[in-house]
Amino acid sequence: MEQNPYAAPQSQVLQSTTSDEAIRQEHINTEATIKSVGVLYYLGAFLLIVAGLPNFMMQDGPSGSTVTPIAIGLFLVVLGLGFGFVGRGLRGLQSWARIPTIIFACFGLLGFPLGTLINAYILVKVCGKQGSFVMTPEYQRIIEATPHVKRKSSIASMVLLAILIIVLIGIIAAIAA
Repeated sequence: MEQNPYAAPQSQVLQSTTSDEAIRQEHINTEATIKSVGVLYYLGAFLLIVAGLPNFMMQDGPSGSTVTPIAIGLFLVVLGLGFGFVGRGLRGLQSWARIPTIIFACFGLLGFPLGTLINAYILVKVCGKQGSFVMTPEYQRIIEATPHVKRKSSIASMVLLAILIIVLIGIIAAIAA
């Protein structure tokens, strides 16, 4: 049988794109969660750096030594820079960011009770089967092939986020006053 010259062209790219779309849809929530953890690491980096910088301004430590506050400040700033670096890796779904994330999350488990819950969730997402796949070069290729696939957020989650932001601003204003 001969090929029909009037038939629509067949393409392997379209077939792989549909499978890529299915894979992306299956993993999009894990992708969004890991990227959100990256935002949390950015926030932690900012807070650590802000907490560490005033220690450089102190003249005397608790025992009259200037080494202690400067060492503490330097430690906090370096730790904050590390958090920022790992946060960037998580936002980019880089595979190298898994190991430092696991290390930071293991230390974060010591922050009972809230830190334990948050960091246990981070460990489940990063070490789980989907999290391991999302942070591979293969999934990076899938993301590049399917830029049109987006995660849909519900209106309820947006309202809860707005309420959380308003409450946090209120807490910060109350502390600052």
